[in-house]
Amino acid sequence: MADPKGFLKVTERELPKRRPVPVRIMDWREVYEQGDPAQLRRQAGRCMDCGIPFCHQGCPLGNLIPEWNDLMYRGEGRAAIERLHATNNFPEFTGRLCPAPCESACVLGINQPAVTIKQVEVSIIDQAFGNGWVQPQPPGRLTGKTVAVVGSGPAGLAAAQQLTRAGHTVAVFERDDRIGGLLRYGIPDFKMEKKHLDQRLAQMTAEGTRFRAGVNIGVDITWEQLRERYDAVVVATGAIVPRDLPIPGRDLPGVHFAMEYLTQSNRQLAGDQVFDQITAEGKHVVVLGGGDTGADCIGTAHRQGALSVTNLAIGKEPGTTRPAEQPWPMHPTVFEVQSAHEEGGNRHFLASTVEFLANEVGEVRAIRVAETEYLDGRRVPKAGTEREIPADLVLLALGFTGPETRELDEQLQLPATERGNIARDADYATAQSGVFVAGDAGRGQSLIVWAIAEGRAAASAVDRYLEGETLLPAPIPATAHAISI
Repeated sequence: MADPKGFLKVTERELPKRRPVPVRIMDWREVYEQGDPAQLRRQAGRCMDCGIPFCHQGCPLGNLIPEWNDLMYRGEGRAAIERLHATNNFPEFTGRLCPAPCESACVLGINQPAVTIKQVEVSIIDQAFGNGWVQPQPPGRLTGKTVAVVGSGPAGLAAAQQLTRAGHTVAVFERDDRIGGLLRYGIPDFKMEKKHLDQRLAQMTAEGTRFRAGVNIGVDITWEQLRERYDAVVVATGAIVPRDLPIPGRDLPGVHFAMEYLTQSNRQLAGDQVFDQITAEGKHVVVLGGGDTGADCIGTAHRQGALSVTNLAIGKEPGTTRPAEQPWPMHPTVFEVQSAHEEGGNRHFLASTVEFLANEVGEVRAIRVAETEYLDGRRVPKAGTEREIPADLVLLALGFTGPETRELDEQLQLPATERGNIARDADYATAQSGVFVAGDAGRGQSLIVWAIAEGRAAASAVDRYLEGETLLPAPIPATAHAISI
């Protein structure tokens, strides 16, 4: 423990400042300013080196948080990145995108603001890339076995990197024209610039992982053909089926799923020509859904020059402190002000959308909303509270219902569970020998840390299937969330 009195001397939680709103909405760069090394050292020194570090329980990756906090306090960044990479393939992703359940479980958080674990994490990896400490780790030998990974989001990339380093020949298939899944096309650059994804893909390519973009498995190549060509297959296609809102006016022009909107924005920013792009420029925008995807839409709309942005959530506004029914070390539901919320717009809770209204040419012009009330445990519109909100563009950010499973079921006879996920056992294996499922495709919509953790664990199971044993770590017990098949 570097400073036994660190958490007593430094009681304030400090984070790098966000760039001024009028400045940052003029570009797509990440919102945070360059961090202060002295501030980072102070914050890392607040880690208590607990006898029982509950932050380990909060993080499904099992990150060695007290160890790399201590190393950053001592200024040993190279040793810190070795500890961080021991459990997490992509800290540059999690350090920017994860909601940090580790911080909710921080022991210091019982009576003080928690350690800035997430900020220390991203600082470690940014320093490591900046100093050239992140180098390819090609395998010392090749096993002669081949693995196909379908999907290039965090679960698929984690599985691919682990299996490549184990000596297998791995090909990652992605139906989009670029590798990265939602990391590429779902996350705006103001949350994570794509250079962070590209530099990690360059490392993986140098290690031997092969990437096949623009290949739609199930259509361009059938799942049966893929299974015949490879010794094992990992399905990591994510849970990308959006939740719809089937109310009157849903089919009006101007009502879109959030991911359709965000994907086009990311493509345009990448230099692609996007015909008939959905844009917020000069429009009254309404975003339905109060989660991370909704916030991504809000920030994007501000940068595109929206006239107004309104965010509606059907549920109650969370409190600003930890609820009694979610005691430490649980990850609590609290009111959150993300960077996009700072940039303007209005947020309304207990708002039920009743109808989308059309103008004289048949396009959406407004939405009719009502207050939400709870009847028999259900959330329903309260009669007599209806009002209209102007809306030239409505974005549905209501979450996802599960993975696309039709072709998998038809071609490999892989059924879905009652919750719509791909059925698998405790070892991530499906009913089809040699076919495994990792990430949201088997778990349902979840956090990026769970996706990476499952990718690593599934890689361990695949390696054991191919070799009879494995030296790859399995950072989470698969039985904790397995579904019987």
